[in-house]
Amino acid sequence: MPKKILIAGLGLIGGSLALNLKEHTDHQIIAYDVNQKTLDYALDKKIVDEITTDFNEAVSSVDICILAAPVSKTIDLIEQIKKQTYTRPLLVTDVSSVKSNVMTAAESINLDHVTFIGGHPMAGSHKQGVEAAKAHLFENAIYILTPTEKADQEAVEALRKLLSTTKATFMMLNAQEHDEMTSVISHFPHLIASSLVQQAKNWQTKHDKIPRLAAGGFRDITRIASSDPALWQDIFFQNKDILSNLLTDWIDEMKNLKSLLVKDDKVSIYHYLEEAREYRDGLDTTKRGAIPSFYDLYVDIFDQPGALLNVVQLLAKEEISIKNIEILEIRQGITGVLRLSFVTKENQLSSHRLLVQNGYETMLEG
Repeated sequence: MPKKILIAGLGLIGGSLALNLKEHTDHQIIAYDVNQKTLDYALDKKIVDEITTDFNEAVSSVDICILAAPVSKTIDLIEQIKKQTYTRPLLVTDVSSVKSNVMTAAESINLDHVTFIGGHPMAGSHKQGVEAAKAHLFENAIYILTPTEKADQEAVEALRKLLSTTKATFMMLNAQEHDEMTSVISHFPHLIASSLVQQAKNWQTKHDKIPRLAAGGFRDITRIASSDPALWQDIFFQNKDILSNLLTDWIDEMKNLKSLLVKDDKVSIYHYLEEAREYRDGLDTTKRGAIPSFYDLYVDIFDQPGALLNVVQLLAKEEISIKNIEILEIRQGITGVLRLSFVTKENQLSSHRLLVQNGYETMLEG
């Protein structure tokens, strides 16, 4: 039976969920946002069925509410939910990347008809806003669910069924587990990436050619620093205690590494790098994680019109799906390298064989 679903917040995640549900279900999708232009765009592009600027009125009349606003705003919306009157069951979830504060607010909901199940689809894009929404954004991503104590298994299964069209893989975690692990593999790396960019910016006062050399590895490791500052400011301060502890760990780690360099301890440095490599490479052999592991193929291409198209067409004819394409301007001194990323090892190897047969020089990785 079709449900009325309110999505509060039409950024990349909220817009993508709306688009996915609109394409794959017959549920009625209603959007709430504080930005009228965002609402108008979503309605014009048929991402949603209805729009509203009155959250309180809308949430009282729907079956399901997905809070897809920034973390601090999501907590504010939970407080608004607590003040409403409900005459029928309401299932509420969120998409926040920090869970402890959200779940503390959610546990305080003392309404018979309201059930809250925390959620976090671990997917994203370098683009922001509803304009970047994609129905397939969550495919193969980890989707974490964090039920409140009040939420029973039936409610959890109802939410999983609703979100099954995303083709995500669901994982159950409590709020503390979620925040600690996502801090290690998502929030803290973003902080470090931003600090590396700041360091390069500071060194540019001495070496003005740094921007011309900032490609390859530097560009890869700092790419996430290009994300929305307001979004990440909110995440950092909502999760500041754990991040502060991680910063302490990181500073100690850097002091130890500095000591090895100062002492000219080449053996320890080698083992340090070797252990890091082995652990990093091992991530690709485990079951698909929250940050999906891809199988990369590097292809030497000539700097001429149609070079990229020729490679893509060869793979397309064999119905090989490419997850990501990137041109590396500089990779260990080599120019004109194309990096193709695949979801499966089979696609990587098939592409390697096909391209070699057609005269391309390739290198496997992952």
